[in-house]
Amino acid sequence: MAQIDRVLGLQSGTAKRWIDGYQRQGRHYEPVVRHESTGNDVATWGEFVETRLLSEYRDAGVPLIRLRPAVEMLRRELGTPYPLASARIWLDVSGRELVRRVQDVVSLDKPLQLVIVRTGQQVLDWSPQARDFSESSDWVNSGFGEQICRLRPRASIEEVVIDPLVSFGEPTVQGRGVRTEIIGELFRAGEPVDAIADMYEMTRLQVDAALRYELVRSQAA
Repeated sequence: MAQIDRVLGLQSGTAKRWIDGYQRQGRHYEPVVRHESTGNDVATWGEFVETRLLSEYRDAGVPLIRLRPAVEMLRRELGTPYPLASARIWLDVSGRELVRRVQDVVSLDKPLQLVIVRTGQQVLDWSPQARDFSESSDWVNSGFGEQICRLRPRASIEEVVIDPLVSFGEPTVQGRGVRTEIIGELFRAGEPVDAIADMYEMTRLQVDAALRYELVRSQAA
């Protein structure tokens, strides 16, 4: 959970609250990601993917626990523990209509809606937060159907990815596998950008992207 907070730039304890629920002043708040609290501090890849989507909503000003009824209904509709990471939502043409119907049933507040209606038109579109998540996802066709294989922690920084099979899921430069935190440490130690690029056989653009991610992540946290 602590690793998720760090790589997504969340305040300490946020991932644990979203994934496994929490207690405050004697009241128990159910998790948004998991069907029920388990007490397990280790998250699955599917749980991380859903938390990455929820991180787009952290500045909406509405408690994400309000998303739980919609997630539960999508979980039943799709028959999967991780509906927000389901290909049927993001890749099927009927995905937006399903999400829109669920939103209407549970009366989801506008700041948390995944699907919106374009102004003056009856055309469904992803909300800005959902679109950022969609554009951050790389899919692969596996034996279990379409699966998200990589995610960008920041949609605007295409060169930085998180792959559960590379560097223990730490953010790395895509195609090089070099951790962004290592690049950040070298830069803070006074190593020039061009020297870092030569050291790891990367372009200056890739190094700049890694440094930009490290800066944005630390500022967000």
